[in-house]
Amino acid sequence: MLLYIFIFILALCSCLYITPIVMEAAIIYDIVDKPDGNLKKHQRPVAYLGGIAIYLSFLATLALSFDFSREVLGLLLAATIVILLGIIDDLKPLGPKVKLLGQVIAIFVLIKCGIYIQIAIIPDWLGLSIPSQELGDDLLGIGMTFFWMLAVINAFNIIDIMDGLSAGIGLIASLVLFVVAIINSHYMMAVMSLALAGSLLGFLRYNFQPAKIYLGDAGSMFIGLMLGTLAMIGVYTEQNQVGYLAPLVILGVPLYDTMLVMYLRWRKGMSVIQGSPDHFALRLRRSGLTTRQTVLSAYAVGLILAAAALGMKLVPTAGMSGSIFLGIVACGLAATLWLKRIKMD
Repeated sequence: MLLYIFIFILALCSCLYITPIVMEAAIIYDIVDKPDGNLKKHQRPVAYLGGIAIYLSFLATLALSFDFSREVLGLLLAATIVILLGIIDDLKPLGPKVKLLGQVIAIFVLIKCGIYIQIAIIPDWLGLSIPSQELGDDLLGIGMTFFWMLAVINAFNIIDIMDGLSAGIGLIASLVLFVVAIINSHYMMAVMSLALAGSLLGFLRYNFQPAKIYLGDAGSMFIGLMLGTLAMIGVYTEQNQVGYLAPLVILGVPLYDTMLVMYLRWRKGMSVIQGSPDHFALRLRRSGLTTRQTVLSAYAVGLILAAAALGMKLVPTAGMSGSIFLGIVACGLAATLWLKRIKMD
């Protein structure tokens, strides 16, 4: 436990030290997010490249406290790919196809290093068995890994539309993944979750409203890649088989926002990848909440979902775990019906 405390404090202090340096460099070289009067309504230009500060503090913490295995090196290489991709996009916006290709390459690196969803609970009545069941399970797991990782990476990118929102939700998710790792006695997952949590908490010192620096695409995609991977390698089915749905709940806030904006854009006849003010956070703010109240409300929902996910993992029967999940889905549908009534520009 002393080691875990040291890792968290080291990551926190590293990010508190590095972030102002990155912020100053971004301002000097004019790598800033400028208001456009449309979706970007902040009062003055805000420094980008916050993701670099999080990445460097995370990497420094691991270097000083952890032995790099093949899986860890693969994860860090994949993280480096999305960081570089995000930096290029922050400097000069890339098209969605180019960003998608870069994300696919990063996920391929993870899979090549043996990090992918392990299928172990496919019921026979699904009819998915083939002559080589092990090969079939691997192919299905790899396909699910691509879908899962692309969804989480882009979900954290999409939700990064308000001061402190994406980083704070990432902090909550990383802490609950640390708890999962402790329960599972998974040392690598525990260290990486806690190093990420400390880095995000240090970054929030400068990113919470009024933000002095933004994550940028580099930061949001890095958080998504790390949390998607850590959630994927956790074990959730020791007590009941429905526990495998817990990662969906742990990362429920960004995944919900992604589905919400895609649904509302589809209803309007828009492209689902076209920018629009349909995010739940923007709708909450339009309903009368301040930016800070909106972000804190999202944090509260994230904490509730974290507790629910741990409950799904720990309850003794699949029925109890399924009931928790169905209750969350029902609340999400009710929230959608209310949010879609809020009129947006």
